[in-house]
Amino acid sequence: MKRAAILSIICLLLLPASSFAQGRQRTTTRRNTQKTTRAGTSQNTADARTGGAKRVGDQIKILTRFLYLLGGVSKGIEAADAAAQRGEANQAQVDQTNQSKTSVKNSLRNVREGLDKLEIDFRATPELQRYYTSLAGVAAGAASAEDQAAAGQFDQAGRSLLGVVNRLTDVLLEMR
Repeated sequence: MKRAAILSIICLLLLPASSFAQGRQRTTTRRNTQKTTRAGTSQNTADARTGGAKRVGDQIKILTRFLYLLGGVSKGIEAADAAAQRGEANQAQVDQTNQSKTSVKNSLRNVREGLDKLEIDFRATPELQRYYTSLAGVAAGAASAEDQAAAGQFDQAGRSLLGVVNRLTDVLLEMR
């Protein structure tokens, strides 16, 4: 009996110790790398979209300012060309008109190059690729305007650039 009593006391003393040992659950700690990566990715996407929208807005500003100036210059070029055809223009006026035409053509080339760069940036930036489909072709519209100006059709070149501005505005609205 003495043995049974000692054995039962030992069992009673060891029983809580074994329950504590078994009660502790082992868990692996979760790292928040996935959450921070997602937050960082969404922040990068927002930053890229904001930067892209700013560049589209800058191109719209450049084009509208250029179109405003082109309207006056093209009227002056048309009037000077008409005077030259009638023989009423002197050599200085003809030279000034040719210089204005060259200036407009160079400006159109610069506009087209800026739009080419914008298209390339949107195509190469993964966060902006979804907007590239709407943006694609604006440089071609500027190239068309450049060709029209080279042919002396400055008014039509301005109309082509208005189409480019409309398309850029649509892209900007899509990006908000």
